[in-house]
Amino acid sequence: MFKAIKNLGPATLVAAAFVGPGTVTVCAAAGITFGYGLLWALLVSVVMTILLQEMAVRIGIVTQKDLAQLLHDHTKNSILKIGITGLILAAIVVGNAAYEAGNMNGAVLGLQAIFGDEFAGFYPIVVGGTAFSLLFFGNIQQLSRILIGLVLLMSLSFVTTALLTGPSLLQLAKGFFLPKVNSENLFTIIALVGTTVVPYNLFLHASLAKERWKDSSGLAAAKTDTIVAIGLGGLVSMAIVVSAAAIPSTQLNSVIDVASGLEPLYGSAAKYLIGLGLFGAGITSAVTAPLAAAYVANSCFNWNVATSHWKFKAVWMLVMGVGVLSLGSSFKPIAVIQFAQIANGLLLPILVGTLIWVSTSNTILGNHKNSWSQNTAYLLIFVFSLALSIKTFIKLLGW
Repeated sequence: MFKAIKNLGPATLVAAAFVGPGTVTVCAAAGITFGYGLLWALLVSVVMTILLQEMAVRIGIVTQKDLAQLLHDHTKNSILKIGITGLILAAIVVGNAAYEAGNMNGAVLGLQAIFGDEFAGFYPIVVGGTAFSLLFFGNIQQLSRILIGLVLLMSLSFVTTALLTGPSLLQLAKGFFLPKVNSENLFTIIALVGTTVVPYNLFLHASLAKERWKDSSGLAAAKTDTIVAIGLGGLVSMAIVVSAAAIPSTQLNSVIDVASGLEPLYGSAAKYLIGLGLFGAGITSAVTAPLAAAYVANSCFNWNVATSHWKFKAVWMLVMGVGVLSLGSSFKPIAVIQFAQIANGLLLPILVGTLIWVSTSNTILGNHKNSWSQNTAYLLIFVFSLALSIKTFIKLLGW
């Protein structure tokens, strides 16, 4: 295990991406409102993420192509190609625009926790300006390490705090293995799935993996990398739920309320730690989401342009612009963050179905196409994600 952790690769970025402000918000809300009752949904989401990311990575390594590029090249029917391209653009570019709103609002909330409301009018400028500068000037690696380090510090705090709360093993077991779905918890379940199985991570992971491993000899290492990193990220999400379940409240009015869950460990300094973690998670994701959207658009439209090209920049500027505009909207930050996660959950069946189609193709993957057992697992994931989406639409329509 320690050797696997030491040699972690691209999957660590995927894990860091879904443990962001949206995850903290949704998992905290789940813990405060339903206690341990939705841990099963997180467990299912983590298993789904591992299976789907493994499939995306396998496709990327074997074909040495981006997912969007692969779908574009192997779809011969022009009408079908337009349809699939449109669905991908909707799921990634449009979906990331909603996700970006949550990222930036999370970063603003972090600044509010650290510096208070006195300078609240400047926080959107700081967040938007920082994210824009990082992408425009391209020097993000060193700062990203610092920001991810802040997120990891917050994550370690949640795991430690979860242990300090002394959760009942019996209640934990019930939360993990006795699933319940009803009208009260449906949206939260969808949000938990959406905050863990992040659509753009499938495309991003495949692209990173094909750069790390140039042929199928790297498949085993990539699989181990995925299981360990995503598993650790899932553990952090579960720890947030357990920590929040101990908070003496029945509603999450602000993500900063989660700071009370860290008080047994950090006392009055808890809100500053939450603030640093949220700012780090928000800025890191605010850079990653529009960048991933630009890569997808680059492949879908077959531009094949450099990251410095105006077309590439136009896409990430558009996505980031939506996030910046949301900072001045009348929506509460907590609502924007949760909406972004729900949107991801609703878009998931589209991507799952598309990946299954690619990974069952003998022409594309040859001997590395899905096995019978893998197809069974992926079909169950598709049915599960589709059922949740349908139930959500029914509830939204009031039927």
